Amino acid sequence: MPTAISKLLRMVAIRSSSLAQVAYDCRQSILRVQFRDGTAYEYEGVPLQTYLDLLQADSKGGYFNRYIRNLYAQAKCVDS
Repeated sequence: MPTAISKLLRMVAIRSSSLAQVAYDCRQSILRVQFRDGTAYEYEGVPLQTYLDLLQADSKGGYFNRYIRNLYAQAKCVDS
């Protein structure tokens, strides 16, 4: 189960109908995703390149659903 991502990481706003913001912790390989409804999840073991590809994808939600959701250990963030 993912550990809490550093509070010092800055969330990056993205253009997506389902995703609102993302942050990535290089030291722990944890991706934090905040959805438009306000919920947030952390995904453990996500490679840096996957995060960079998400940021460059034409459809952020589509990329997330295909290459991240259900492929990495995840935990709902309680502070979202």
